[in-house]
Amino acid sequence: MVKAVIFDMDGLMIDTEKLLMRFWIESAESFGFDMTREDVLSIRSLAGKLTEAKLKKRFGEDFDYQKVRAKRIELMNNYILKYGIEKKKGLDELLVYLKDNGYKTAVATATDLKRASMYLDIINVTKYFDKIVCATMVQNGKPHPDIYLRACEELDVLPCEAIALEDSPNGIISAHSAGCKAVMVPDLSEPDEELRKILFRRIDSLDLLVEVLENTKNQII
Repeated sequence: MVKAVIFDMDGLMIDTEKLLMRFWIESAESFGFDMTREDVLSIRSLAGKLTEAKLKKRFGEDFDYQKVRAKRIELMNNYILKYGIEKKKGLDELLVYLKDNGYKTAVATATDLKRASMYLDIINVTKYFDKIVCATMVQNGKPHPDIYLRACEELDVLPCEAIALEDSPNGIISAHSAGCKAVMVPDLSEPDEELRKILFRRIDSLDLLVEVLENTKNQII
């Protein structure tokens, strides 16, 4: 029986993956590195230390990850403060349903707590979440299971009692490895054949999880 729903944030609740794509590339270019769309896709939801290692392998030891990342954050925050953030389709409908039906909820994000809280406040959904868990709160970020295990612990549910909503492969692997029911809502890419094998469901938008939850009530799954 599903007792909790755990949400990724970027690309899942808010339409920021396209901004991350744009500003990673712009930031890298400002330091003289030709980062591509494929490079950014490969690091979605990836833990910082793994991202740094991957990008240094791609661009060489001269790639200053901390400086490029800081510039990306600056560019992206300036854009968001000026233009705001778009919610993903169906988010409000799903959150209202979860609250009305007594589900526990958490955010499990690679973004640090300060920025995650800011983004959630901007789109006015903070009140719907019982807990916010960030990669900085665990030893290993995604694709390791730590962040989902911590979220389940904070919510006082077993991983098998939680649905984890993700848009990226690294996030799906993290949720599945923790023992959660991994549901993918694709954003920039569709799941490949291998990823489909570990999905509980694939849905087109967040509001469609309501039907999934209604169908699984009182079932052993």
